[in-house]
Amino acid sequence: MSEVRQKAQLAGVACAILGGLTTAQKNEALLAAAQALEDHQEAIITSNQEDLARGHSNGTSESLLDRLALNEQRILGIAEGLRQIVALPDPIGEVLETIERPNGLNIVKRRVPLGVVGMIYEARPNVTVDALGLCLKTGNAVVLRGGSAAIESNRKIVEIIHNALDSTSIPRDAVQLIEDSNRSSVNEMLKLNGLLDVVIPRGGSSLIQNVVNNATVPVIETGAGICHTYLDASADAKMATDIALNAKVQRPSVCNAMETLLVHQDFAAAHLSALAERFKEAHVELRGCERTRKLVDWAVLATDEDYATEYNDYILNVKIVDDLDEALAHIARFSTKHSECIVTEELHNAERFLQEVDAAAVYHNASTRFTDGFEFGFGAEIGISTQKLHARGPMGLPALTSTKYIIHGSGQIRG
Repeated sequence: MSEVRQKAQLAGVACAILGGLTTAQKNEALLAAAQALEDHQEAIITSNQEDLARGHSNGTSESLLDRLALNEQRILGIAEGLRQIVALPDPIGEVLETIERPNGLNIVKRRVPLGVVGMIYEARPNVTVDALGLCLKTGNAVVLRGGSAAIESNRKIVEIIHNALDSTSIPRDAVQLIEDSNRSSVNEMLKLNGLLDVVIPRGGSSLIQNVVNNATVPVIETGAGICHTYLDASADAKMATDIALNAKVQRPSVCNAMETLLVHQDFAAAHLSALAERFKEAHVELRGCERTRKLVDWAVLATDEDYATEYNDYILNVKIVDDLDEALAHIARFSTKHSECIVTEELHNAERFLQEVDAAAVYHNASTRFTDGFEFGFGAEIGISTQKLHARGPMGLPALTSTKYIIHGSGQIRG
């Protein structure tokens, strides 16, 4: 039997146990896991250094190495994410609706776990902890398949958490890590109908499209982030500068970072040159339209391929537009429906943008970097869904639940 099938079966057995646990028992286990991560920081960092060294030797980009890297501060943040989940209400068992039928039937709609969740992701070991924390809180078992770039980090993290779970009510088999780094292990997961209840991909567009196109197991699609910020004619110059810089530079390797800056022609005439210098100071390469290059002569000419690229790097597209209509048209053409922002003092334009832009998160006068489960108050997140069925946007605890109808009768039969 393959590793993938064997571990999915073990997760299924553990899932049946999870369904009978109380919120207190699940919280106790998550707190134990959080403390264990903090207590074993050095071991995690040592394993992570092995991954980073291999990444450097393989020529991995600096932005991807940033996603991979763990340090004391990041590990403390990951542990805090588990504690945030503990502090959140447990959705399992929540009554969503009660129906009293004329024939006396009492129908109750309740939240229940999804079951066994398959999580496929790339070089971000923090996702390992976020995913298992959210799954365990909602009574789901999880089968983790991280990228080969983070294999040593993920092994150590799961080992530490397994040991922590042994002293709690949650069986260690509720968390499974697939260590086979061949693509065949991903493809096998995608076909495990009856063993996996859902697959959630989290990573670049090629990974996500492989999962979406080839899975027979149901998929919750998380999307790539070609995010735009539009600086309207009335935008406050300081606010616009702060938001644009934050959206691109604060952490360019993540999916909610800005990839294209759209600038109204009036704002560009007054402020784009100065704004471009701020990006230059931050070591950001600018790729601009012809109008942009007249104001910023060191910008590279942007192509349609550039506008359709999620860089996850210190590269930014800039396009000058005539008005809001042109900005909306550009976003409609190139957006991945993740996160989009308008900076404006004109309320009517803000309302049009918020209403007309089709995205999971739409901002007025705030950085797209806030599209995040932690920032939305969900604790950790299992991903940011850009689809429209079941869940959309940052996916916290409720997104990892399904529903069940429970019907009480007194002998009713259907005539």
